[in-house]
Amino acid sequence: MTTKSAAAAARPTVHGYPRQGQNRQLKKAIEGYWKGRVTADALRSTAAELRRSNWRQLAEAGIREVPTGDFSLYDHVLDTTIMVGAIPARHRDAVAADALDGYFAMARGTQDVAPLEMTKWFDTNYHYLVPELGPDTVFSADSSRQVAELKEALALGLTPRPVLVGPVTYLLLSKPAPGVAADFDPLTLLDRLLPVYAEVLADLRAADAEWVQLDEPALVQDRTPADLNAAARAYRDLGRLTDRPKLLVASYFDRLGDALPVLAKAQVEGLALDFTGRAAANLDTLAAAGGLPGKRLVAGVIDGRNIWINDLHKSLATLGTLLGLADRVDVSASCSLLHVPLDAVAEKDIDPQVLRWLSFARQKTAEITTLAKGLAQGTDTITGELAANRAALASRANSPITRAPAVRARTESVTANDARRSQPYSERAAAQRAHLGLPLLPTTTIGSFPQTTELRTARADLRAGRIDTAAYEDRIKAEIQEVVSFQEKTGLDVLVHGEPERNDMVQYFAEQLDGYLATQHGWVQSYGTRYVRPPILAGDISRPAPMTVRWTSYAQSLTTKPVKGMLTGPVTMLAWSFVRDDQPLADTARQVALALRDEVNDLEAAGTSVIQVDEPALRETLPLRAADHPAYLAWATEAFRLSTSGVRPDTQIHTHMCYAEFGDIVQAIDDLDADVISLEAARSHMQVARELAAHGYPREAGPGVWDIHSPRVPSTEEATTLLRRGLEAIPAERLWGNPDCGLKTRGWPETRASLENLVAAARVVRNELSAS
Repeated sequence: MTTKSAAAAARPTVHGYPRQGQNRQLKKAIEGYWKGRVTADALRSTAAELRRSNWRQLAEAGIREVPTGDFSLYDHVLDTTIMVGAIPARHRDAVAADALDGYFAMARGTQDVAPLEMTKWFDTNYHYLVPELGPDTVFSADSSRQVAELKEALALGLTPRPVLVGPVTYLLLSKPAPGVAADFDPLTLLDRLLPVYAEVLADLRAADAEWVQLDEPALVQDRTPADLNAAARAYRDLGRLTDRPKLLVASYFDRLGDALPVLAKAQVEGLALDFTGRAAANLDTLAAAGGLPGKRLVAGVIDGRNIWINDLHKSLATLGTLLGLADRVDVSASCSLLHVPLDAVAEKDIDPQVLRWLSFARQKTAEITTLAKGLAQGTDTITGELAANRAALASRANSPITRAPAVRARTESVTANDARRSQPYSERAAAQRAHLGLPLLPTTTIGSFPQTTELRTARADLRAGRIDTAAYEDRIKAEIQEVVSFQEKTGLDVLVHGEPERNDMVQYFAEQLDGYLATQHGWVQSYGTRYVRPPILAGDISRPAPMTVRWTSYAQSLTTKPVKGMLTGPVTMLAWSFVRDDQPLADTARQVALALRDEVNDLEAAGTSVIQVDEPALRETLPLRAADHPAYLAWATEAFRLSTSGVRPDTQIHTHMCYAEFGDIVQAIDDLDADVISLEAARSHMQVARELAAHGYPREAGPGVWDIHSPRVPSTEEATTLLRRGLEAIPAERLWGNPDCGLKTRGWPETRASLENLVAAARVVRNELSAS
C-alpha cells in the first residue's frame, strides 16, 4: 500500500475505556451485591448497560472499531486468570460453587481464604491481582465472557476487537504460588499456555471476530534474551494458527527497545505502539527495524494517561512520518483510557479558560477521530479543530495560572543542606527514644480510620448547604474523639486522629494548595471498586495556610500518647495527580516538597512529635527502564528529604509505602532517611522485611501484619506469626507492629477486631522477648 493509500485507510480506535460509568454505577452495583442489596442478575444487567453505553459513546465519536473484553467487574488480569483456568487451589471450590462469588473471593478473600496478592500495574496507579503459578499449574480455556461481550457489540452493529492480556505479559506478571520455590520462573509455562490462547482465539474467530488485540506491555521493561525469545516463539506459534482472527499485538507505557524488532518480525497482522513521552523513541526504532511492510500500525499519539489536550499539529507530523512505515496507519491513544476520567464537560466548577486545556476520555476520542480524519482526508477538513487547538495551547502557555514568580525564586534558592537532617540517624534515634518513651515493638496504624456513611453524609450535607460549617466540625470532633478513645482503650502506642475530615489522601491537600485544581466527577479506578479523583496539578505550587495542624493538635489534646501528624509526600502528590507536562517532574516535585516542608515545620511547632509523610507511589513511579532509574530516584528522594529535614532530631519522621515490589528500590528507601518506615507485607508474607535485612537497612521498620484490602479479620495467632517472621529479619528494637495500609475502606467491626488482635500479638511477642 502506498503512503497515500495508507493515509486514506486511517481509522480511529482505542485500546480500552473507563469502566465505572459517569456516576460510578459499577461501583455502586458491585458493593450493593457484596452487601446483599443487589442480585447477581441486577449486577450483570448494570455491567451490560455500562458496556453498551461505552460502545455507543465511542460510536457517536466516530469510532466504529471498539474494544471488547476490556471491561471488568474487578480487574482484567484476574479476568485473564479465569480465562486460562489458573485458579489457585484454595479458591477452586468457591469458583465451582458460584462463579461470581468465587471471582470476588479471589479478589478480596474471605474470612477463611486469602485473596490473590495485589500490586501496581506497571508505573500507573491502577492495581492488578497477581496470578499464582507453579510447575503443576494446569491451564484450561474459558472464553465464555470474551465471546459473550464480542456478541454484545456485534448486536449493536459495531466492529468489535476483543482485547486480551497477552500470554507473555501474563506470565511475566505472575508469581510463584504459595509453596512453590521462590526461584520458579512462570515463563517456563509458556508452551503449556499457548494452546489455551489458541483455543480462545479459535472461539473468538468462530464468533466473528476479525481482529483480536493481545496486550504485551511487559515487553517495554528491560527484558533478557530469554524473555525476547519467548515472545518471538509465542507469536510464531500463534501466528501459524490457521483458525484465528487477525492479531494486533499492543504495547504501551514506554519504549520497546530490543523487543520492537522481535514484534515487527512476528507472524501477526499488526502492532499497536505508543509514541508519547519516553515511548516516542519507538518511532526511530521502528524505522531502524524496517517498519511494518504489509502490516497494520495503530499509532498511539494521544497520551492515554494524562488529561491535557493533545498538540494536534505535532501528532499529525508524527503520523505523517509513520505513514511510510506501515501498510496501514490507524490512530489511537497511547494505552487504554481506563487511566483518565470519563468526561471533562461534567466539570462545571472549573474555570472555562482552564477547562479548554483538559481532555478526558470522551475528549480524547474526539481528538483521535479528528486526527484520523485529518490523516485520511487532509488537514483542510479539520481547519476549525486545528485553530481551536492552537488557541487552547497558547492560552495555557501564556496563562498566569501556570507561573508564580515567588514560588520559582524559592525553589531556585534551595541548597543541598536543606535536604539533610541536622544529625545522623543513630543520634536522632537516641533522642527520639528519650523523648517518646515507646515500648519494644511499638504499635500504630497507618493513618486513616473507617470513612463511615455518616461521615460521607456530613461532607455531602456541608457541600449542599444542608448543614453549616460549625455543625460539620462538631461531627468531625466527635469522630476524632471516638477514634482516639478506641486507640487508647485498645492499647496502641502511637495514635492517629483518623482523618475523618479528608476525602482522599491527595485530593485533601490539593484542595488547599495553590496551583492545584480539583474535579467533581473525575473518577479513575485504582482497584476493584476503589475509585479516586486525582487532582490536576496545573500551576506552580505553594501553601497559603496550614492544612493539618488544627485537627492533629485537637487529637493530641485528647491524649497523653503521641499523635502522628499525617501528610502525603511530594512524589505521591505528583503520581496520584494529573501532573503538568510543561516542565520537568523534578521541578514540580521540589515545589510540592517546599509546601510540605512548611506544614511539617508547623506541625512540629504545634507540639507534634511524630510526623508521617507517606510515599506509597515512590515505587510505582519508578521508570520502567533501569537506565532511567538513577535520575528519577535522585530527585524523588531529595524531594522527600526536603519535605522532612527541617525538624529537630527528637521529632520522629515516618513514611509509608504499600502494594508494590520494593526489592529494587531498597537503596532509595534508605536514601529517604526516614526514622521509621511502614510497608505492606501481609500478602507477601514479610518478603519486604527480608529485603530490608539483605540490604542492611539501619533504621526502624513496620512490615504490615494485617492485609486491609481484604474484609477478613486476621487472628492474634496470624499477626503473632508475622511479627515473629519480622523479627527474623529486623531486630526487636527496630521493629514496629502495624497494618499494611490505611483503614479508610474498612468497616468499624473488622477494624476493632483486627487492631485488638494486632495489639495482642505485639504483647505476646514482647513477652516472648522478655522471657528469652
